[in-house]
Amino acid sequence: MAGKVLMKGNEAIAEAAILAGCRHYFGYPITPQTEIAAYMAKRMPKIGGTFLQAESEIAAINMVYGVSSTGKRVMTSSSSPGISLKSEGISYLAGADLPALVVNCQRGGPGLGGIQPSQSDYFQATRGGGHGDYHMIVLAPASVQEMAELTIRGFELADEYRMTTMILADGTIGQMMEPVSFDFEFKAMPEKPWATTGTQGKREHNVVNSLYLSPEVLEIKNIERYEKYAQIAEKEALAEEYMTEDAEIIIAAFGIASRVAKNAVNAARAEGIKVGLIRPITLWPFPEKYFKNCLATAKEIISVELSMGQMIEDVRLATECKVPVSLCKRVGGMIPSPEEVYAAIKAAAERIGE
Repeated sequence: MAGKVLMKGNEAIAEAAILAGCRHYFGYPITPQTEIAAYMAKRMPKIGGTFLQAESEIAAINMVYGVSSTGKRVMTSSSSPGISLKSEGISYLAGADLPALVVNCQRGGPGLGGIQPSQSDYFQATRGGGHGDYHMIVLAPASVQEMAELTIRGFELADEYRMTTMILADGTIGQMMEPVSFDFEFKAMPEKPWATTGTQGKREHNVVNSLYLSPEVLEIKNIERYEKYAQIAEKEALAEEYMTEDAEIIIAAFGIASRVAKNAVNAARAEGIKVGLIRPITLWPFPEKYFKNCLATAKEIISVELSMGQMIEDVRLATECKVPVSLCKRVGGMIPSPEEVYAAIKAAAERIGE
């Protein structure tokens, strides 16, 4: 696509996945991400790809497992309750060291909750999501453009590290429309000698499996994965910094919350309050070094979230509790207004001045 196109965030994810070489999509409809499946249903047959609306979320994630084992790029998408149903399969992907892209366009919870946007799946995404010792790479877009960019990056990271990448978006970013450019540079698809593509009589059989009956072997596999995770944490952690150079107050926010927070930062700066924003782009690995670096000037951090306070725990861990960390939140599908974030900044400024 030349130039910019006006698209919904969900549609941008789907088109970017196709451009990244994904030709297999398996899913099940759920608000507010159904546009991804609808887009794939229209586009995949026209490009020789496979779209399949599975009978359930559980079936969809296991289809992802099967296609990934052959070395093909494959994705699925859902929203919060659907991701919970996929969590067992995501753990199987981790146990078999299979690359895949999973999109979670979050809605309010727990339970069926509501269909409005939320960020309350942060714990689920950054702590693995299913059973066992594992991580996913978790990417948090804050614009329709980033929905596309991080989808492509997600496939590349999944292949590079042989693990699942999750796009942790929210209902607002998925539904909003913005101009988006698809003028990307793509990395070449890597060789996948582990894939179950047939031996042609030239090599031993490849076996894709997440079951290890020997505890000694399973222990070694888990330790090896965590050695890989340590490398990812060192190389791939990413955040955007905004007016942080001299900031005495730091706002931590991702996704739609970060866009609201940036407006509040601008308003507070206009009044002379030294405030800045750190926007994590990778939620796992969490961009700890950005928060450590701000401690030279920061006297308080405010975590702005669409949850009861989940990312705030990682902010406190990253800063080793060396400065107070407070929470500015709305939940249940509500989004904090710039005025609410500004009020939290003013309150922090008053505490600092006392």
